[in-house]
Amino acid sequence: MQNKNNKVKLLVPLFSVFLGLLIGGIIMLLSGYKPIEAYVALFQGMVGDPYFIGETIRQMSPLILSGLAVAFAFRTGLFNIGVEGQLLVGWLAAVYVGVTVDAPTIVHVPLAILAAAVAGALWGAVPGILKARFKVHEVITTIMMNYIALYSTNEIIRNFLLAPGERTENVKESASLASPFLQSITEYSTLHYGIIVALIAAVIMWFLLWRTTMGYELRAVGFNQHASQYAGINVSKNIVLSMAISGAFAGIAGSMEGLGTYQYMTINAAFTGVGFDGIAVALLGANSAIGVVLGAALFGGLKIGALNMQSIAGVPTELVGVVIALIIFFVACSYIVHWLMNRVSKGGKI
Repeated sequence: MQNKNNKVKLLVPLFSVFLGLLIGGIIMLLSGYKPIEAYVALFQGMVGDPYFIGETIRQMSPLILSGLAVAFAFRTGLFNIGVEGQLLVGWLAAVYVGVTVDAPTIVHVPLAILAAAVAGALWGAVPGILKARFKVHEVITTIMMNYIALYSTNEIIRNFLLAPGERTENVKESASLASPFLQSITEYSTLHYGIIVALIAAVIMWFLLWRTTMGYELRAVGFNQHASQYAGINVSKNIVLSMAISGAFAGIAGSMEGLGTYQYMTINAAFTGVGFDGIAVALLGANSAIGVVLGAALFGGLKIGALNMQSIAGVPTELVGVVIALIIFFVACSYIVHWLMNRVSKGGKI
């Protein structure tokens, strides 16, 4: 029975991706585009040459970490929609350390990433405290704190870190995740060492949740707070801890942008969207560490490949957004996917 459930958990996201691509192709056809040509261009734009492979992997790094942030909260019974805000404060903290601290690379890079994790954890702990102490729903508080983070980071940059171009200075070379070697073998893409950090974080999440007493308590509180409290588990402490750890993952996602992709932070007029994409990545990955990595690979590839699809097949990049939305829809509506899979497996008509 357990093997069957695991098989279904794997097939649902795969079938959801298939349905999303299928219906996306139908929409392209009805809109006057050639779906086969578009999908060939999309695939080539994802992994067609070393440059595109490098860009896809680079795109994965923050998506893995934001997906882990959402998935960790889900696993412990919480819905963290504040990943975007936690990412922004983590981004700023990493850039601040990268700009102001003098240290060798072996110290500077971990210190900047740690600063991002702490900033994200503190930002995530606030909704956790409000949830644990005053029963304020975390969805409301995390959404509100996204806007606080956006405007607060802008104001801090404007008043303390501003450089020409409405941005901070570049982080020092000793704090940079950029890799001339990785860039050279991927035809000078923007690939950096952040993917290593993201994969390590995925392992940490798995180990923490499934191989530690703390992880057991966090998951128990997520399953049933009343039973956990009866068993002697401190429910309030675990709610705050869960949101803090989730925020730490999100903060590190911000450091990937600040130390790797851009190496500075701009005054943002709007959200980056990476934190919100993490929700989709976590859903597609069934809130598991390996699933998040695979989901991030798909979403990262779709976002990079969309640019090639537009230039080669003339299909607007917005249609890739439609495909992504359809995939998320079918993952969320897993009952429909289960029903379709059962009908197909039994040879019935849909």
